[in-house]
Amino acid sequence: MFTYALDDHVELRPLVPEHARALFELTDRSRDRLRQWLPWVDSVTEVDHSANYIKGAMKQAADNGGFSAGIWVREELTGTISFHEIDWHNRSVGIGYWLDKQFQGQGLMTSACRALTDHALMRMGLNRVEIRCATTNRRSRAIPERLGFVLEGIIREAEKLPQGFVNHAVYGMIQSEWKRMR
Repeated sequence: MFTYALDDHVELRPLVPEHARALFELTDRSRDRLRQWLPWVDSVTEVDHSANYIKGAMKQAADNGGFSAGIWVREELTGTISFHEIDWHNRSVGIGYWLDKQFQGQGLMTSACRALTDHALMRMGLNRVEIRCATTNRRSRAIPERLGFVLEGIIREAEKLPQGFVNHAVYGMIQSEWKRMR
């Protein structure tokens, strides 16, 4: 786990138990918007659910299997970004993310994804980073596209959300491509 400054006012910090209330409140404020893209939102109904998520993320990090970081803007938690389970054998990882609506459109998530991609491919020695998102989620899809990820395909009915199944766009970046683009 690491703390990483994206600029003078924005940093990525590992989530710890003291962040549970702030994470729950952010999730609760964002619930209606997030529900259309993330299947877990409706199961987070109290602070303890956020605390349990953080404990699980800390265990995953301790086991070198991934991590979750908060995105902090001037000391306010504004979203999260995570390495999903790291596949050390195949040297690959997926990135997941979400951001409070009032902070969208400022390049924060693109910067955070760039930092995690660089960390995975250049510091951790992984070979592949993948981002999956609903094909209809244009804001989320724009992030890997801006970063030069390759659209590798569409997985049909990949995830069940409250409104039904959604297709996923799968974007990938491999280490050799990232090195050329740096």
